[in-house]
Amino acid sequence: MLIKDMTREASIDLLNRTPVGRLACARDGQPYITPLHWKHDDGYLYSFSTLGQKIAWMRENPLVCVEFEELVSPQDWATVIVSGTYEELPDLPQYREFRQHAFDLLHMRSVWWEPGYVKTVHADQQRPMEPLYFRVNIDRITGHRGIPDAASGSR
Repeated sequence: MLIKDMTREASIDLLNRTPVGRLACARDGQPYITPLHWKHDDGYLYSFSTLGQKIAWMRENPLVCVEFEELVSPQDWATVIVSGTYEELPDLPQYREFRQHAFDLLHMRSVWWEPGYVKTVHADQQRPMEPLYFRVNIDRITGHRGIPDAASGSR
C-alpha cells in the first residue's frame, strides 16, 4: 500500500460526498470526539446539535477539527482532517440568514438532525431539546489516501 497526499480539491470532494464526520474538541487538556452530520459550503462546515458537552467545550475553546473518512478496504481508503474555529449561530435576528442557510444545506441530506436532535438521557437527566446551529470556519484541510500497491502484492 502507498499513502499519498490528497489535493485540496480531492479533499473537498470527499467532504461533499461524506455526510458524517467526527468532531474533535478539547477542554482543560482533555480531548472529546463525536460523530455529527455536516455540510460543506464556501469555506465552512455546517452542523446542528443541542446543548451538551461538545457545545459547552467549544464555547470555551473554539479550536476544533473534524475527520471524514472513506473506507473501501484496509489498503484503499481516504481520510480528510479539517482544522478550524467553532462559530455558534444563535437564534437572534442578526444570525437568521446564517441559520436558514445552515438548515437549507443540512436539509439536503436525510436524517441530518440525527444524532443531534434525538432524546438523550445522561446520568438520569434528559438533555434539553433546543436546536443549535453552528459552523466551523475552515482554516486548513489535509487529506491522505491509501492506495493498493500492486508491486508489493497488496490488494
